[in-house]
Amino acid sequence: MNKLKRISKVFESAEEIPIDDSTRIILMSDVHRGDGGWADDFSKNQNLYFAALKHYYNENYIYIEIGDGDELWKNKRFSDIIGVHNNAFELLSKYYNEGRLYFIFGNHDMLKRNDKYVKKNLYQYFDEREKKYIPLFENIKLHEGLVLKHRETNQKILLIHGHQVSFMDYELWRFSRFLVRYFWRPLELFGVNDPTSTAKNYDKKDAVEKKLTEWVAQEKHMLIAGHTHKPMFPEVGNPPYFNDGSSVHPRSITGIEIADGDITLVKWTVKTKDDGTLYIAREVLAGPRKLKDYLSSTTSP
Repeated sequence: MNKLKRISKVFESAEEIPIDDSTRIILMSDVHRGDGGWADDFSKNQNLYFAALKHYYNENYIYIEIGDGDELWKNKRFSDIIGVHNNAFELLSKYYNEGRLYFIFGNHDMLKRNDKYVKKNLYQYFDEREKKYIPLFENIKLHEGLVLKHRETNQKILLIHGHQVSFMDYELWRFSRFLVRYFWRPLELFGVNDPTSTAKNYDKKDAVEKKLTEWVAQEKHMLIAGHTHKPMFPEVGNPPYFNDGSSVHPRSITGIEIADGDITLVKWTVKTKDDGTLYIAREVLAGPRKLKDYLSSTTSP
């Protein structure tokens, strides 16, 4: 199937989430929660992530994860990931129980598109300390894409991971997983980067961005993706393709906020006070911009 048609197919079949100017959403992707070992890229930023997650929970945000939330290429057992990062999962479970959580799967957690896998691994988990099963995301539905639809303007925003435009990460994801798990992962120990990774290969990043931007220009809809780990926030008048970055940047995590009718690209990082005390801070990287400012680049249904 043509790569742009594949995106359109996701757009046409995606569940719509109605929003208005009072809606608050935080979009994050490429968290790559791992098992806590040396190959767990998320571990170094887990405190940043939890602090951001707690902030958005307290501020009544909806949390939408746009793929690759969990690293299921390097790790075989989902339970190992939950066991190490149980504090984050417990907080995400609170979001879910309040109707404030949505998961989109990406290439590194493509296993979540299987309903049986989701039921077995995400509905509940076995707590080793308590020696019993704990509810996690009971009856959760995973998505390949979601559409945010503004109640007043009818503006539609497609949320997808972005791997749909990559042959190796979509059609051949099982082969790519094999290479990562048994070939590139051991070599990372010696400082060798995986050249097949979109996040670490600039040519692949550019190819993905070009295709996603092409779809936006052709279909006249806003699109927010992840996958490349490269934050994107276009100027008004340019094709409205956005990217929320990742949670595995060196010493920082990024995300996109939609709140009060605005869209903003933010970064969470560790700062130092004059007395040497460390603290976690939120920084604005781009925006805020009014969502309706991008209406001239899009069309209503």
